[in-house]
Amino acid sequence: MTLSGELLKGIYKENPVLRLALGLCPTLAVSNSVINGIGMGTAFTFVLLGSNIIVSLIKKGVPDKIRIPVYIVIIASFVTIADLFMAGFAPKLHKALGIFVPLIVVNCIILGRAEAFASKNSLGRSILDAIGMGIGFTLTLVFIGFFREFLGDGKVLGTPVMGSSFEPVLLFILPPGAFLSLGFLMGFLNWIDSKKVRK
Repeated sequence: MTLSGELLKGIYKENPVLRLALGLCPTLAVSNSVINGIGMGTAFTFVLLGSNIIVSLIKKGVPDKIRIPVYIVIIASFVTIADLFMAGFAPKLHKALGIFVPLIVVNCIILGRAEAFASKNSLGRSILDAIGMGIGFTLTLVFIGFFREFLGDGKVLGTPVMGSSFEPVLLFILPPGAFLSLGFLMGFLNWIDSKKVRK
């Protein structure tokens, strides 16, 4: 695969949420606003990029029997950095995201990319893979957050954008709204793919 392909695959073709159905727990839990999506996506991308870099650099020196524990320690180190940074510089966002920032440690996307990709590929490809997957994850959270915040509260980035006559659909702020938004987005992408196949 070309270098541009490594970068772009995580955004559409192998989007971790919409194509591989991974990382659904934080996606559904924190995607009730655009700012939450940006915050979680940024933290996720930082951890994925950092862990991919380190795993790719040390892959030849890690015995097979202990590689998973080693990868988890690496991931946990970057999660701790992200968690403390967010707590210090964005306390409101940190409080809104709650336990889901520390839970990035057990996010199957990050461990999966470390095990299936970074441990088997060069540093450059591992960096591109992490950036692409991170952008794909972040865009998904932001899009779902926009959809839910707009329909469920009449706001975008916390700013009211609808008139006083707008009746918010409270369902979209609640957990079922996350499932509906994700389902609509997955269905839309599947519809696009089906049209491509017909052509």
